[in-house]
Amino acid sequence: MRILYSVLMTLALPALLVAALWRVLNGTEPLAALPERLGFVPRPSGTGPTLWLHGASVGELTSARWIIERLLRDRPGLQILVTCNTATSRAMVAKWSLPGVTAALAPFDTADAPGRVLRRWHPKALIVVENELWPNRLAALRKAGVPLILIGARLSPRSANRWAKLPGLVTPMLQSVAWMSAQDAGSRERLAALGVPAVALGPDFALKALIPRAEPPKLPSPAPRAQVLLAASTHDGEEAPILTAFRAQTNFTHLILAPRHPARGDQIAALIRSQGLPLARRSRGAVPQPDHPVFLADTLGEMDLWYALSGACLIGGSLADKGGHTPYEPGQHDCALLHGPSTTNFAALFARLDAAGAALAVTPETLAKTLNALTPDQQTRMAENATPILRPEGDGRWLLDEILRHAGL
Repeated sequence: MRILYSVLMTLALPALLVAALWRVLNGTEPLAALPERLGFVPRPSGTGPTLWLHGASVGELTSARWIIERLLRDRPGLQILVTCNTATSRAMVAKWSLPGVTAALAPFDTADAPGRVLRRWHPKALIVVENELWPNRLAALRKAGVPLILIGARLSPRSANRWAKLPGLVTPMLQSVAWMSAQDAGSRERLAALGVPAVALGPDFALKALIPRAEPPKLPSPAPRAQVLLAASTHDGEEAPILTAFRAQTNFTHLILAPRHPARGDQIAALIRSQGLPLARRSRGAVPQPDHPVFLADTLGEMDLWYALSGACLIGGSLADKGGHTPYEPGQHDCALLHGPSTTNFAALFARLDAAGAALAVTPETLAKTLNALTPDQQTRMAENATPILRPEGDGRWLLDEILRHAGL
């Protein structure tokens, strides 16, 4: 089956290259995107041992940053190639400016591109964050004898059902896992059923629980915190119902919209103006102001600023069919948590939060009513109820030790 898959990927390569070239010409991807997609990633900047770490996008790599930093601290001279699928996340990793870390876009899953990455880096292991399974990439690992380590591994029931229909692809991939720590028990069980060896199953651990809380610079608040609503990491199709609900309620005087992909800023700004709402934009250098009810936070790496200003946070990706983003970060900043019906990425956690009165489930139709009823006292109680549920268990040292052990470091 992998041979058929490789043939299909080879046939698709011209279209993939044209799409990549179009993104470069549009300025949404750097010029380096084309060679990197073909496996010609930058070579290590040093001579120390190497690792390859891959995460799909911003959320996955943000959750793994503490691991990257501690690996670099524990193994001086270590070189880490960090790959991802989007230019946004590539730029974020580059902006970290961590010594020994090289950011690149992930190679296409053709028969030869992953092998080029391996030949340029000779990594001790590939560490995959959450859920990125590519047949040719993992076949190249097996051929090169490079261990595969999955951390924060996540697989929804729907994805598991789809993979189950392709046992010729998924079983060889998962049987090559050297070690895995799943995000939750459900993901561990589904991945084991699809082929992860029993001897490779480590304890479950949510990486996002250990993202350090940043102390952001103090910005002037546009209103008392309990009157500021943050919509964090929103996707296309979510901003419109959020704006409609914001206009229909009276409890919150200010809305901060922080899209998952800041490149959508112009589109969202036009949507806000079409609803007759004055706005300011972070990408234009603005800060939240009392006379602008809507603030468009269309930048990267500043989410802690918006959490600090907001009494309540509507978690993006949950009104759209994206599975919902992390509740850990807004919870760490004592935001009252709201989420839509799509929560498969953190299903068990959201269920616990809801049951404890630490989060509220909403729909586009009920959002305005929920906002109107969300008093300052209730926001405080919800944040207090969330604290023990979101508190991490331990400091993750054991996870770091397992990664080093299986990578032979």
